[in-house]
Amino acid sequence: MEAASLPAALELVAGGGAGLSPEKRAVLGSSLLLLQRDYRFERVWFWGCIQGVRGAYYIAEGLGSDCAAPRSRLYSLNCVEWSLLPPVTAEMVAQAEQLKGRFQGDPSFEYTNTEIKEDAERLFEGGKEPTIKEEARLVATIEQIDKAVGIIPRGAFLKTPRGSVHENRNFEGLSLTEAKKLSSYLHFTVPVSLKNKTLLEKADLDPSTDFLDSLEHDIPQASWTIQLEKGGTVVVLRSLLWLGLTFYHIPMTKQYGYIYFGTGEKNFDLPFML
Repeated sequence: MEAASLPAALELVAGGGAGLSPEKRAVLGSSLLLLQRDYRFERVWFWGCIQGVRGAYYIAEGLGSDCAAPRSRLYSLNCVEWSLLPPVTAEMVAQAEQLKGRFQGDPSFEYTNTEIKEDAERLFEGGKEPTIKEEARLVATIEQIDKAVGIIPRGAFLKTPRGSVHENRNFEGLSLTEAKKLSSYLHFTVPVSLKNKTLLEKADLDPSTDFLDSLEHDIPQASWTIQLEKGGTVVVLRSLLWLGLTFYHIPMTKQYGYIYFGTGEKNFDLPFML
């Protein structure tokens, strides 16, 4: 969610029961603007909150001129002081996928080999037990959620012939009919299934807007719910794979965004719930 539209956006996604206190909203409204100035970001998104056992992580993402470039991620324990998270690596993601249970709420907390399942020959590589700090697990989990359920409306961003991605200033929102279709929403990450389409299927696509994967092909199917709220004026999508991820869009306007309020745990029981 954009920092400037955060108060109104939080009201639109409040139907899921999650949100921020008035004090936290007021503090975030100021600290995110200072964050954008200090780090010289083109724009700052409030990503959401991961609730730990002893505390919560408030997450923000900073973007540059190219919206498809890797994002800078920061966390705060009090919505005032922000710390930059390290760049995510494939090893971080692989280790984080093996961890189960809640976050502790302490960035310096270390998970040992009792939580990280590795091959026996790698267990004591270099004479040390494998460990991962919660800070690394945090950035890896954010990356997983962004890749799996971070979405935008179709047409909100454009891809230039040079490959960079920018906000579409001519985007005026989806119609109500289109807004109720999963095919109208795209994963805001590197496409996977798009590369497997045939030349005949790609012939009907606009390379400037259809450069991302659509939600209609997500596996498992029915992992999204679509609802009309606020008297049918707001379209809300909720992920059943990462419980706590909520996306909203007001048809025929530029207002859209997603936010996460949860424990940072993937819903592995989803196939049995459908």
